[in-house]
Amino acid sequence: MNPSNRRQRLHELVVALIAQQGDLDLLDDDNSGSLAVAQGNPAGWLERNRRVVQRYQALVRSAATLDALVEQEANERANPSQL
Repeated sequence: MNPSNRRQRLHELVVALIAQQGDLDLLDDDNSGSLAVAQGNPAGWLERNRRVVQRYQALVRSAATLDALVEQEANERANPSQL
């Protein structure tokens, strides 16, 4: 398997999963005027950004899992005697 092909498939899967998300937040920087920073709560700002990063990580893990499942199925179809 060509690594650039796999990378392209993963990219397409992540983009498709992101497109399915109704409301996907972006990271706030510390001077964006976010509510947590405005209220003097930098811990809230950090916690919010941590949750945003975790959500994106979950999307990437999901895309990698889907890609692996598709790859496994393709290999099984190409080599049915190896079951």
